[in-house]
Amino acid sequence: MRLLSLVLAVAVTLPLGACAAGKASARALAEQPAPSSQRSGPAYAEREDAMQFADALAARRQLDPAWVRATLGQAHNLAVVSRLMQPAPTRQPKNWAVYRSRFIDETRIDAGVRFWQDNRATLMRAEQEFGVPAEIIVGIIGVETIYGRQMGDFRVLDALATLSFDFPASHPRAAERTEYFRGELEQFLAFHQAAHSDPLAPRGSYAGAWGMPQFMPSSLVHWGRDYDGDGKVDLANSPADAIGSVANYFKGYGWISGMPTQYPVRFDPRKLDLGALLAPDILPTFSVAHFQDKGAVLEGAALEHKGPLALIELQNGADGPTFVAGTENFYVITRYNQSSYYAMAVIELGHSVKAALATSARNP
Repeated sequence: MRLLSLVLAVAVTLPLGACAAGKASARALAEQPAPSSQRSGPAYAEREDAMQFADALAARRQLDPAWVRATLGQAHNLAVVSRLMQPAPTRQPKNWAVYRSRFIDETRIDAGVRFWQDNRATLMRAEQEFGVPAEIIVGIIGVETIYGRQMGDFRVLDALATLSFDFPASHPRAAERTEYFRGELEQFLAFHQAAHSDPLAPRGSYAGAWGMPQFMPSSLVHWGRDYDGDGKVDLANSPADAIGSVANYFKGYGWISGMPTQYPVRFDPRKLDLGALLAPDILPTFSVAHFQDKGAVLEGAALEHKGPLALIELQNGADGPTFVAGTENFYVITRYNQSSYYAMAVIELGHSVKAALATSARNP
């Protein structure tokens, strides 16, 4: 994806609605206005750079140029989207306890239990097919959108067009981000013409991600699965498609069946070289022996781990940080969103839902 969540602020779970079926003609598209509440600039039909992009895209992808022009021309600049993409003015100290509290709460756990109960067979099927545990899939969908409750209300076409043609120039990575979003806009338009679906219907986050798992268009194209067998990939309305697509995404990024995501770790102060252990950040780099040579102490099953490990540091504000030994599967979760805090929230929410599900089964 994306890296699909690379551009998302994890604490904000903004998604969207489903794509309406049926192929819209160029004339029909021209008659469908954007929501007035989000319209803050002229339609991109009035922008020569946007129309040149539409023509080039149509030629490159062999799409109907009138359809591409009419579709992109219906997009409107959303000033709020550009503002949301600006870097935060001040960097707050990281605090795992505070971050965790945003996602591991009674509301998400209860919703997760219901989601698991309603989709038990599909989760089991995905776990068997892709090797990704049900609790990880449940954790992702819960952190992203509370199982479809908060999928966002920005029209995806508007968001992607705004970020493609009006990405804030003051951003330190403006050129790189503009190219990224133009690629996502291209994937979005090509997907909808190929699927004969309505590109004006989907609603999602300000970054253009949508559905229960908040996939960016490139992730939908590469990893989306029609897991309910109805002939289309609908991440907003089909829990089965969302489950299969998340599992397929993780498998595609190298999920190793049966491998834990992390192990407990403590330190031997006599040997500890914390700087060396933290230097690779979240990338698994150290063998078990090398890890321990640097002063990290592992016990039990961790001593038999065959792959590389990373020392994961979760800061707690003024309090001491929390550390775990992250495996390759922990790193795979960070391919969804490049944050160790995000990965731990996914893991802990999934485990909390699994525990609550077991409790409810014992006490019906």
